[in-house]
Amino acid sequence: MTLDTRTTPAPSSGRWVADHDPEDVAQWESTGRSRAQRNLGLSIFAEFLGFSVWQLWTIVTPSLNKAGFALTADQMFWLIAVPNLVGATLRFPYTFAVPRFGGRNWTIVSALLLLVPCVGLAIVVQNPQTPFWLMVLVAATAGVGGGNFASSMANISFFYPEREKGAALGLNAAGGNLGVAVVQLVIPIVVVVGGGLALDRAGLVVVPLVVVAAVLAWRYMDNLTTAKADFAGYAAAIRNKHTWIISFLYIGTFGSFIGYAGVFPLLITQQFPEVKATWGFVGLPQVPLTLAFLGALVGSLARPSGGRLADRSSGADVSIAAYLVMALGAVGVMASLAAGTFAGFFVSFLLLFVATGVGNGAVYRMIPAIFRAGIDVANDPAALVLAKRKAAACIGIASGIGAYGGFIIPRVFASSVKTGSLQPALLAFIGFYVVCALVTFAVYKVGRAQRFAGTSI
Repeated sequence: MTLDTRTTPAPSSGRWVADHDPEDVAQWESTGRSRAQRNLGLSIFAEFLGFSVWQLWTIVTPSLNKAGFALTADQMFWLIAVPNLVGATLRFPYTFAVPRFGGRNWTIVSALLLLVPCVGLAIVVQNPQTPFWLMVLVAATAGVGGGNFASSMANISFFYPEREKGAALGLNAAGGNLGVAVVQLVIPIVVVVGGGLALDRAGLVVVPLVVVAAVLAWRYMDNLTTAKADFAGYAAAIRNKHTWIISFLYIGTFGSFIGYAGVFPLLITQQFPEVKATWGFVGLPQVPLTLAFLGALVGSLARPSGGRLADRSSGADVSIAAYLVMALGAVGVMASLAAGTFAGFFVSFLLLFVATGVGNGAVYRMIPAIFRAGIDVANDPAALVLAKRKAAACIGIASGIGAYGGFIIPRVFASSVKTGSLQPALLAFIGFYVVCALVTFAVYKVGRAQRFAGTSI
Protein backbone atom coordinates (compact mmCIF):
# COMPACT_ATOMS: atom_id res chain seq x y z
CA MET A 1 0.00 0.00 0.00
CA THR A 2 1.22 3.50 -0.85
CA LEU A 3 0.35 6.63 1.04
CA ASP A 4 -1.42 9.52 -0.72
CA THR A 5 1.05 12.37 -0.39
CA ARG A 6 -1.44 14.89 -1.79
CA THR A 7 -3.58 15.18 1.34
CA THR A 8 -4.00 18.65 2.76
CA PRO A 9 -1.37 19.47 5.41
CA ALA A 10 -2.65 19.87 8.95
CA PRO A 11 -3.38 23.54 9.65
CA SER A 12 -1.72 25.34 12.53
CA SER A 13 -3.48 26.17 15.79
CA GLY A 14 -6.82 27.84 15.20
CA ARG A 15 -6.85 26.40 11.67
CA TRP A 16 -4.62 29.14 10.32
CA VAL A 17 -2.96 28.17 7.01
CA ALA A 18 0.23 30.03 6.14
CA ASP A 19 1.28 28.46 2.85
CA HIS A 20 -1.83 28.59 0.64
CA ASP A 21 -0.86 29.91 -2.80
CA PRO A 22 -3.55 29.15 -5.42
CA GLU A 23 -1.38 30.52 -8.24
CA ASP A 24 1.22 27.80 -7.53
CA VAL A 25 -0.03 25.13 -9.95
CA ALA A 26 1.70 22.23 -8.22
CA GLN A 27 0.38 23.19 -4.80
CA TRP A 28 -3.07 23.87 -6.22
CA GLU A 29 -3.30 20.39 -7.73
CA SER A 30 -1.90 18.65 -4.66
CA THR A 31 -3.57 20.38 -1.70
CA GLY A 32 -4.98 23.77 -2.69
CA ARG A 33 -7.99 22.67 -4.73
CA SER A 34 -9.36 20.33 -2.05
CA ARG A 35 -8.91 23.01 0.61
CA ALA A 36 -10.62 25.63 -1.55
CA GLN A 37 -13.55 23.37 -2.45
CA ARG A 38 -14.11 22.44 1.19
CA ASN A 39 -14.21 26.08 2.25
CA LEU A 40 -16.39 27.02 -0.72
CA GLY A 41 -19.02 24.39 0.11
CA LEU A 42 -19.30 25.50 3.72
CA SER A 43 -19.26 29.16 2.69
CA ILE A 44 -22.19 28.58 0.33
CA PHE A 45 -24.18 26.92 3.12
CA ALA A 46 -23.51 29.77 5.56
CA GLU A 47 -24.28 32.44 2.97
CA PHE A 48 -27.45 30.61 1.93
CA LEU A 49 -28.64 30.87 5.54
CA GLY A 50 -27.59 34.51 5.66
CA PHE A 51 -29.79 35.41 2.68
CA SER A 52 -32.62 33.31 4.13
CA VAL A 53 -32.57 35.21 7.42
CA TRP A 54 -32.13 38.52 5.60
CA GLN A 55 -35.42 37.93 3.79
CA LEU A 56 -37.47 36.33 6.60
CA TRP A 57 -39.58 39.42 7.11
CA THR A 58 -40.54 39.55 3.43
CA ILE A 59 -42.58 36.36 3.84
CA VAL A 60 -43.73 36.85 7.45
CA THR A 61 -44.99 40.43 7.06
CA PRO A 62 -47.91 39.66 4.69
CA SER A 63 -49.37 37.29 7.33
CA LEU A 64 -48.99 39.53 10.40
CA ASN A 65 -52.49 41.04 10.23
CA LYS A 66 -53.97 37.54 9.94
CA ALA A 67 -52.20 36.77 13.22
CA GLY A 68 -53.93 39.66 15.00
CA PHE A 69 -51.70 42.62 14.21
CA ALA A 70 -53.15 45.86 12.82
CA LEU A 71 -50.38 47.15 10.59
CA THR A 72 -50.89 49.68 7.82
CA ALA A 73 -49.53 49.08 4.33
CA ASP A 74 -46.81 51.66 4.98
CA GLN A 75 -45.72 49.87 8.16
CA MET A 76 -45.53 46.57 6.31
CA PHE A 77 -43.29 48.07 3.65
CA TRP A 78 -41.04 49.44 6.42
CA LEU A 79 -40.63 45.95 7.90
CA ILE A 80 -39.55 44.69 4.49
CA ALA A 81 -37.28 47.64 3.66
CA VAL A 82 -35.32 48.08 6.90
CA PRO A 83 -33.45 44.73 6.80
CA ASN A 84 -32.25 45.61 3.30
CA LEU A 85 -31.05 49.03 4.43
CA VAL A 86 -29.03 47.49 7.26
CA GLY A 87 -27.77 44.60 5.12
CA ALA A 88 -26.54 46.90 2.36
CA THR A 89 -24.71 49.10 4.87
CA LEU A 90 -23.07 46.16 6.64
CA ARG A 91 -21.59 44.90 3.38
CA PHE A 92 -18.87 47.54 3.54
CA PRO A 93 -17.36 46.69 6.96
CA TYR A 94 -17.98 42.97 6.41
CA THR A 95 -15.68 43.10 3.38
CA PHE A 96 -12.74 43.85 5.66
CA ALA A 97 -13.70 41.40 8.42
CA VAL A 98 -12.05 38.39 6.75
CA PRO A 99 -8.51 39.87 6.56
CA ARG A 100 -8.91 41.17 10.12
CA PHE A 101 -10.33 38.10 11.88
CA GLY A 102 -9.85 35.21 9.44
CA GLY A 103 -12.37 33.64 7.05
CA ARG A 104 -13.18 30.67 9.27
CA ASN A 105 -13.45 32.76 12.41
CA TRP A 106 -15.68 35.36 10.80
CA THR A 107 -17.92 32.70 9.24
CA ILE A 108 -18.50 31.31 12.74
CA VAL A 109 -19.24 34.74 14.19
CA SER A 110 -21.43 35.91 11.29
CA ALA A 111 -23.39 32.64 11.37
CA LEU A 112 -24.03 32.85 15.12
CA LEU A 113 -25.16 36.47 14.73
CA LEU A 114 -28.07 35.12 12.66
CA LEU A 115 -29.52 33.69 15.87
CA VAL A 116 -30.39 37.22 17.03
CA PRO A 117 -32.93 38.03 14.27
CA CYS A 118 -34.31 34.48 14.29
CA VAL A 119 -35.03 34.41 18.01
CA GLY A 120 -36.13 38.04 18.00
CA LEU A 121 -38.68 37.40 15.26
CA ALA A 122 -40.01 34.33 17.08
CA ILE A 123 -40.64 36.46 20.17
CA VAL A 124 -42.22 39.62 18.72
CA VAL A 125 -44.66 37.92 16.31
CA GLN A 126 -46.34 36.06 19.18
CA ASN A 127 -47.80 39.23 20.67
CA PRO A 128 -50.02 41.42 18.46
CA GLN A 129 -49.52 44.22 21.01
CA THR A 130 -45.81 44.42 20.24
CA PRO A 131 -44.92 48.09 19.62
CA PHE A 132 -44.17 48.81 15.99
CA TRP A 133 -40.81 50.43 16.85
CA LEU A 134 -39.71 47.18 18.48
CA MET A 135 -40.75 45.18 15.43
CA VAL A 136 -38.72 47.50 13.21
CA LEU A 137 -35.72 47.12 15.52
CA VAL A 138 -35.94 43.32 15.40
CA ALA A 139 -36.42 43.40 11.62
CA ALA A 140 -33.31 45.57 11.33
CA THR A 141 -31.21 42.84 12.99
CA ALA A 142 -32.04 40.57 10.03
CA GLY A 143 -29.72 42.83 8.04
CA VAL A 144 -26.73 40.89 9.38
CA GLY A 145 -27.70 38.18 6.90
CA GLY A 146 -27.24 40.62 4.02
CA GLY A 147 -23.79 41.60 5.23
CA ASN A 148 -22.67 37.97 5.05
CA PHE A 149 -22.51 38.14 1.27
CA ALA A 150 -19.58 40.57 1.28
CA SER A 151 -17.45 38.67 3.78
CA SER A 152 -18.23 35.33 2.15
CA MET A 153 -17.25 36.55 -1.33
CA ALA A 154 -14.09 38.20 -0.01
CA ASN A 155 -13.10 35.02 1.82
CA ILE A 156 -13.56 32.68 -1.13
CA SER A 157 -11.67 35.04 -3.46
CA PHE A 158 -8.49 34.36 -1.44
CA PHE A 159 -8.76 30.58 -1.90
CA TYR A 160 -9.00 30.39 -5.71
CA PRO A 161 -6.58 31.23 -8.53
CA GLU A 162 -7.54 33.94 -10.99
CA ARG A 163 -8.34 31.38 -13.69
CA GLU A 164 -11.03 29.71 -11.52
CA LYS A 165 -12.13 32.61 -9.33
CA GLY A 166 -15.06 33.67 -11.49
CA ALA A 167 -16.73 30.27 -11.41
CA ALA A 168 -16.16 29.87 -7.65
CA LEU A 169 -17.55 33.31 -6.83
CA GLY A 170 -20.48 32.68 -9.16
CA LEU A 171 -21.39 29.51 -7.27
CA ASN A 172 -20.99 31.29 -3.96
CA ALA A 173 -23.26 34.15 -5.05
CA ALA A 174 -25.87 31.82 -6.55
CA GLY A 175 -26.01 29.83 -3.31
CA GLY A 176 -26.81 32.98 -1.41
CA ASN A 177 -29.42 34.21 -3.87
CA LEU A 178 -31.21 30.86 -3.72
CA GLY A 179 -31.69 31.41 -0.01
CA VAL A 180 -34.29 34.05 -0.89
CA ALA A 181 -36.28 31.59 -2.99
CA VAL A 182 -36.08 28.76 -0.47
CA VAL A 183 -37.22 30.85 2.51
CA GLN A 184 -40.17 32.15 0.48
CA LEU A 185 -41.10 28.60 -0.49
CA VAL A 186 -40.67 26.87 2.86
CA ILE A 187 -41.75 29.41 5.49
CA PRO A 188 -45.41 29.84 4.37
CA ILE A 189 -45.78 26.06 4.62
CA VAL A 190 -43.95 25.70 7.94
CA VAL A 191 -46.08 28.28 9.72
CA VAL A 192 -49.38 26.53 8.84
CA VAL A 193 -48.39 22.88 9.35
CA GLY A 194 -50.71 21.33 11.93
CA GLY A 195 -53.30 24.07 11.58
CA GLY A 196 -53.42 27.67 12.73
CA LEU A 197 -50.80 30.30 11.96
CA ALA A 198 -47.63 29.88 14.04
CA LEU A 199 -45.43 32.71 12.73
CA ASP A 200 -42.81 32.16 15.43
CA ARG A 201 -41.77 29.00 13.60
CA ALA A 202 -40.43 31.20 10.77
CA GLY A 203 -37.51 32.18 12.98
CA LEU A 204 -37.19 29.03 15.07
CA VAL A 205 -36.92 26.67 12.09
CA VAL A 206 -33.68 28.36 11.00
CA VAL A 207 -31.99 28.21 14.43
CA PRO A 208 -30.71 24.61 14.27
CA LEU A 209 -29.38 25.16 10.74
CA VAL A 210 -27.47 28.23 11.91
CA VAL A 211 -25.90 26.22 14.73
CA VAL A 212 -24.92 23.48 12.27
CA ALA A 213 -23.33 26.05 9.94
CA ALA A 214 -21.30 27.54 12.80
CA VAL A 215 -20.14 24.10 13.99
CA LEU A 216 -19.14 23.00 10.49
CA ALA A 217 -17.22 26.24 9.95
CA TRP A 218 -15.44 25.78 13.30
CA ARG A 219 -14.57 22.18 12.49
CA TYR A 220 -13.69 22.26 8.80
CA MET A 221 -13.00 25.77 7.46
CA ASP A 222 -9.63 27.54 7.40
CA ASN A 223 -8.18 30.98 8.03
CA LEU A 224 -5.56 32.16 5.55
CA THR A 225 -2.66 34.29 6.72
CA THR A 226 -2.30 35.39 3.10
CA ALA A 227 -5.75 37.10 3.18
CA LYS A 228 -4.89 40.78 3.31
CA ALA A 229 -7.15 43.80 3.03
CA ASP A 230 -6.37 45.76 -0.12
CA PHE A 231 -6.99 49.29 1.14
CA ALA A 232 -4.91 50.77 -1.68
CA GLY A 233 -7.01 48.94 -4.25
CA TYR A 234 -10.20 50.24 -2.68
CA ALA A 235 -8.84 53.78 -2.57
CA ALA A 236 -7.94 53.56 -6.27
CA ALA A 237 -11.38 52.18 -7.11
CA ILE A 238 -13.16 54.89 -5.13
CA ARG A 239 -11.32 57.55 -7.15
CA ASN A 240 -12.34 55.92 -10.43
CA LYS A 241 -15.60 57.22 -11.90
CA HIS A 242 -16.47 53.83 -13.37
CA THR A 243 -16.85 52.38 -9.88
CA TRP A 244 -19.75 54.75 -9.30
CA ILE A 245 -21.26 54.28 -12.75
CA ILE A 246 -21.23 50.50 -12.28
CA SER A 247 -22.66 50.88 -8.77
CA PHE A 248 -25.51 52.94 -10.21
CA LEU A 249 -26.16 50.30 -12.87
CA TYR A 250 -26.04 47.53 -10.26
CA ILE A 251 -28.85 49.21 -8.33
CA GLY A 252 -30.88 48.62 -11.48
CA THR A 253 -30.09 44.90 -11.57
CA PHE A 254 -29.32 43.47 -8.13
CA GLY A 255 -31.20 46.26 -6.36
CA SER A 256 -34.25 45.36 -8.41
CA PHE A 257 -33.79 41.64 -7.71
CA ILE A 258 -33.61 41.98 -3.94
CA GLY A 259 -36.19 44.77 -3.87
CA TYR A 260 -38.79 42.92 -5.91
CA ALA A 261 -38.07 39.70 -4.03
CA GLY A 262 -38.91 41.58 -0.85
CA VAL A 263 -42.19 43.13 -1.98
CA PHE A 264 -43.50 40.38 -4.27
CA PRO A 265 -45.23 38.33 -1.52
CA LEU A 266 -46.82 41.46 -0.02
CA LEU A 267 -47.97 42.76 -3.40
CA ILE A 268 -49.62 39.43 -4.17
CA THR A 269 -51.63 39.52 -0.95
CA GLN A 270 -52.50 43.22 -1.26
CA GLN A 271 -53.40 43.39 -4.93
CA PHE A 272 -55.03 39.97 -5.34
CA PRO A 273 -56.52 38.98 -1.96
CA GLU A 274 -59.12 36.85 -3.74
CA VAL A 275 -56.59 34.65 -5.48
CA LYS A 276 -56.50 32.17 -2.58
CA ALA A 277 -59.88 30.80 -3.57
CA THR A 278 -58.54 29.89 -7.01
CA TRP A 279 -54.99 28.86 -6.20
CA GLY A 280 -55.21 27.49 -2.65
CA PHE A 281 -55.02 23.75 -1.99
CA VAL A 282 -56.80 21.79 0.74
CA GLY A 283 -54.86 22.03 3.99
CA LEU A 284 -52.36 24.48 2.55
CA PRO A 285 -53.93 27.95 2.62
CA GLN A 286 -50.64 29.74 2.10
CA VAL A 287 -50.03 28.43 -1.42
CA PRO A 288 -50.66 31.78 -3.17
CA LEU A 289 -48.06 33.41 -0.92
CA THR A 290 -45.66 30.53 -1.48
CA LEU A 291 -45.83 31.09 -5.24
CA ALA A 292 -43.76 34.23 -4.66
CA PHE A 293 -40.65 32.06 -4.30
CA LEU A 294 -40.64 31.50 -8.07
CA GLY A 295 -39.59 35.11 -8.64
CA ALA A 296 -36.43 34.84 -6.55
CA LEU A 297 -35.77 31.36 -7.96
CA VAL A 298 -35.84 32.32 -11.63
CA GLY A 299 -33.85 35.48 -10.89
CA SER A 300 -31.15 33.45 -9.14
CA LEU A 301 -30.97 30.79 -11.83
CA ALA A 302 -30.82 33.41 -14.61
CA ARG A 303 -27.73 35.10 -13.17
CA PRO A 304 -25.12 32.67 -14.62
CA SER A 305 -26.74 32.91 -18.06
CA GLY A 306 -26.18 36.68 -18.00
CA GLY A 307 -22.46 36.12 -17.64
CA ARG A 308 -22.38 33.50 -20.37
CA LEU A 309 -24.35 35.68 -22.79
CA ALA A 310 -22.01 38.57 -22.03
CA ASP A 311 -19.00 36.36 -22.81
CA ARG A 312 -20.47 35.60 -26.23
CA SER A 313 -21.38 39.18 -27.14
CA SER A 314 -20.56 41.88 -24.61
CA GLY A 315 -21.58 42.85 -21.11
CA ALA A 316 -22.87 46.20 -22.33
CA ASP A 317 -25.13 44.65 -24.98
CA VAL A 318 -26.65 42.14 -22.56
CA SER A 319 -27.05 44.77 -19.85
CA ILE A 320 -28.91 47.12 -22.20
CA ALA A 321 -31.19 44.29 -23.28
CA ALA A 322 -31.82 43.34 -19.65
CA TYR A 323 -32.82 46.88 -18.68
CA LEU A 324 -35.20 47.11 -21.62
CA VAL A 325 -36.80 43.77 -20.74
CA MET A 326 -37.15 44.94 -17.14
CA ALA A 327 -38.98 48.02 -18.40
CA LEU A 328 -41.20 45.77 -20.52
CA GLY A 329 -41.92 43.59 -17.50
CA ALA A 330 -42.96 46.64 -15.47
CA VAL A 331 -45.29 47.68 -18.31
CA GLY A 332 -46.79 44.19 -18.18
CA VAL A 333 -47.36 44.51 -14.44
CA MET A 334 -49.16 47.82 -14.98
CA ALA A 335 -51.34 46.37 -17.71
CA SER A 336 -52.18 43.31 -15.63
CA LEU A 337 -53.17 45.42 -12.63
CA ALA A 338 -55.41 47.52 -14.84
CA ALA A 339 -57.03 44.36 -16.23
CA GLY A 340 -57.19 42.70 -12.79
CA THR A 341 -55.52 39.51 -14.03
CA PHE A 342 -53.33 37.66 -11.56
CA ALA A 343 -51.81 35.42 -14.23
CA GLY A 344 -50.55 38.41 -16.22
CA PHE A 345 -49.29 40.11 -13.04
CA PHE A 346 -47.41 36.96 -11.99
CA VAL A 347 -45.87 36.25 -15.40
CA SER A 348 -44.83 39.89 -15.85
CA PHE A 349 -43.04 39.81 -12.50
CA LEU A 350 -41.30 36.56 -13.44
CA LEU A 351 -40.09 38.29 -16.61
CA LEU A 352 -38.77 41.12 -14.43
CA PHE A 353 -36.94 38.66 -12.18
CA VAL A 354 -35.34 36.83 -15.11
CA ALA A 355 -34.11 40.13 -16.55
CA THR A 356 -32.63 41.20 -13.18
CA GLY A 357 -30.73 37.92 -12.96
CA VAL A 358 -29.36 38.23 -16.49
CA GLY A 359 -28.47 41.85 -15.80
CA ASN A 360 -26.62 40.93 -12.60
CA GLY A 361 -24.36 38.54 -14.47
CA ALA A 362 -23.82 40.95 -17.36
CA VAL A 363 -22.92 43.97 -15.22
CA TYR A 364 -20.43 41.93 -13.20
CA ARG A 365 -18.93 40.65 -16.45
CA MET A 366 -18.30 44.26 -17.57
CA ILE A 367 -16.19 45.21 -14.55
CA PRO A 368 -12.89 43.41 -15.38
CA ALA A 369 -13.08 44.59 -18.99
CA ILE A 370 -13.64 48.20 -17.93
CA PHE A 371 -10.62 48.29 -15.64
CA ARG A 372 -8.39 46.44 -18.15
CA ALA A 373 -9.25 48.93 -20.88
CA GLY A 374 -6.20 50.39 -22.59
CA ILE A 375 -3.65 48.23 -20.73
CA ASP A 376 -0.86 46.60 -22.69
CA VAL A 377 -1.12 43.23 -21.00
CA ALA A 378 2.08 41.85 -22.49
CA ASN A 379 4.32 44.82 -21.66
CA ASP A 380 2.77 46.31 -18.53
CA PRO A 381 2.08 43.52 -16.00
CA ALA A 382 2.10 45.97 -13.07
CA ALA A 383 -0.77 47.93 -14.60
CA LEU A 384 -2.68 44.69 -15.11
CA VAL A 385 -2.26 43.75 -11.45
CA LEU A 386 -3.54 47.17 -10.37
CA ALA A 387 -6.50 46.83 -12.75
CA LYS A 388 -7.43 43.50 -11.16
CA ARG A 389 -7.22 45.03 -7.69
CA LYS A 390 -9.44 47.93 -8.70
CA ALA A 391 -11.91 45.59 -10.38
CA ALA A 392 -12.12 43.43 -7.24
CA ALA A 393 -12.70 46.53 -5.11
CA CYS A 394 -15.33 47.81 -7.53
CA ILE A 395 -17.21 44.52 -7.23
CA GLY A 396 -17.28 44.90 -3.45
CA ILE A 397 -18.40 48.52 -3.55
CA ALA A 398 -21.06 47.87 -6.20
CA SER A 399 -22.46 44.89 -4.28
CA GLY A 400 -23.06 47.13 -1.27
CA ILE A 401 -24.50 50.09 -3.15
CA GLY A 402 -26.62 47.86 -5.38
CA ALA A 403 -28.20 46.26 -2.31
CA TYR A 404 -29.70 49.62 -1.34
CA GLY A 405 -32.22 48.95 -4.08
CA GLY A 406 -33.75 46.49 -1.61
CA PHE A 407 -34.63 49.48 0.56
CA ILE A 408 -35.53 51.92 -2.21
CA ILE A 409 -38.04 49.71 -4.04
CA PRO A 410 -40.26 48.92 -1.01
CA ARG A 411 -40.29 52.57 0.02
CA VAL A 412 -41.22 53.71 -3.50
CA PHE A 413 -44.06 51.18 -3.53
CA ALA A 414 -45.16 52.40 -0.08
CA SER A 415 -45.36 55.97 -1.33
CA SER A 416 -47.23 54.82 -4.42
CA VAL A 417 -49.77 52.82 -2.39
CA LYS A 418 -50.71 56.00 -0.53
CA THR A 419 -51.99 57.38 -3.83
CA GLY A 420 -54.23 54.34 -4.21
CA SER A 421 -52.29 52.87 -7.14
CA LEU A 422 -49.01 51.11 -7.91
CA GLN A 423 -48.80 52.93 -11.24
CA PRO A 424 -46.62 55.86 -10.02
CA ALA A 425 -44.03 53.43 -8.65
CA LEU A 426 -43.98 51.30 -11.78
CA LEU A 427 -43.66 54.38 -14.01
CA ALA A 428 -40.70 55.52 -11.90
CA PHE A 429 -39.03 52.12 -12.28
CA ILE A 430 -39.60 52.10 -16.03
CA GLY A 431 -37.99 55.53 -16.31
CA PHE A 432 -35.06 54.38 -14.19
CA TYR A 433 -34.44 51.31 -16.38
CA VAL A 434 -34.50 53.45 -19.50
CA VAL A 435 -31.92 55.76 -17.90
CA CYS A 436 -29.74 52.75 -17.00
CA ALA A 437 -29.92 51.49 -20.59
CA LEU A 438 -29.01 54.94 -21.95
CA VAL A 439 -26.08 55.32 -19.53
CA THR A 440 -24.75 51.89 -20.47
CA PHE A 441 -25.08 52.69 -24.17
CA ALA A 442 -23.51 56.15 -23.88
CA VAL A 443 -20.57 55.13 -21.69
CA TYR A 444 -19.82 51.53 -22.62
CA LYS A 445 -21.03 51.23 -26.21
CA VAL A 446 -20.24 54.49 -27.97
CA GLY A 447 -18.48 56.53 -25.30
CA ARG A 448 -14.81 57.11 -24.57
CA ALA A 449 -14.62 54.03 -22.32
CA GLN A 450 -15.50 51.75 -25.23
CA ARG A 451 -13.15 53.48 -27.69
CA PHE A 452 -10.36 53.37 -25.15
CA ALA A 453 -10.91 49.68 -24.45
CA GLY A 454 -10.32 48.64 -28.05
CA THR A 455 -12.62 45.67 -27.55
CA SER A 456 -16.18 45.00 -26.47
CA ILE A 457 -16.90 45.70 -22.81
